[in-house]
This record gives sequence, C-alpha cells and structure tokens, in this order.
Amino acid sequence: MKIDTSLIEAARQGDARAMEQLLAQSQPDLRRFARRSCATSEDADDAVQVALWNVQRSIGSVRVVAAFAGWLFRIVERECYRLLRLGRKTEPLTEELEASLQSASPLALRRDLARLLAEMPVEYRDVLVLRDVEELTAPEAAEQLQVSVAALKSRLHRARAMMRERLQAGGYQAM
Repeated sequence: MKIDTSLIEAARQGDARAMEQLLAQSQPDLRRFARRSCATSEDADDAVQVALWNVQRSIGSVRVVAAFAGWLFRIVERECYRLLRLGRKTEPLTEELEASLQSASPLALRRDLARLLAEMPVEYRDVLVLRDVEELTAPEAAEQLQVSVAALKSRLHRARAMMRERLQAGGYQAM
C-alpha cells in the first residue's frame, strides 16, 4: 500500500479532505487483501468497511505514520477471522425462488418489488434502499440514518428477510 505520509499526517490532524483521500486510496488494497483473507465476498466487504470505519474514528491513535498500512491490514485480518469464527453464513436464494425470479417478467417483478418496498416499515425500507439500491457502505448508510453500524446491519438483515418472505408469499417460489 503506497500512501503519502503527509496525507496520513493531515488526516491525523483533522483535515476532512485528506481523510476522504486516505479512505479512497486505501480501499482498493484493503479489498484485494480481504478477498484473499475472508471466507466470502460479503465478509470481505464487511471487513473492509470495519477497517475504513476504524480509520475514520481512530486515525489519531496511529502514533507512527509508517505503521498505518500494517494497522489497517491487521484490522481486516482480525475482522475476517472474527466473521469466520462466528460461522456467519449468508442465506442464498433457494433454487425455486431463483428460478421463479428469472422466469417472472421484469416489469411484473419491478412492480412487485416497488409495492413490497413501499409496504415495508420506514426503518427497514430506508436501510434497504441505502445499502442495496444506492449501494452505500455500511458506515455511510449508518451515518445518514444516524444509527450505529451494528444497528444498521441488524436492520438490513431483517429487511432482506422480510423482502424474501414477502416475495415467496407472493408466488415467486415454485410450489
């Protein structure tokens, strides 16, 4: 990871623009490392988000600028290990649901998704839109909704489960 030490130092001093550049420059290297270190791509994305969130929150605790990259990679590595230890598993679509989604007309599916999204409670709809439609990172979405990252992830899990159940109840699963 090649990052200008003056950029790290400026971010440590509270320069918001430097922090933004630092996060943008760090992300590609962290993603590559996380994809090799984590069990799933979802875990890799989460580990990178945790690392970037820690940079944003704790850049001042980095005493030696030269140790910055090692600090970041260690955060990603620990997070990958933690997620693996938890045995976190994503819930893949069932083959029947996947087949029914593919066979549905795109217009009908869009209408059903829009209707189901509109019927969801606001706190779940907002998190689903920010993460899955606008593709914000967990820390970005959490900041926008003014909740913790943990609360955001919990709401996102519930929102996706709710949407999956409603799609299945609406006939998007082969019976």
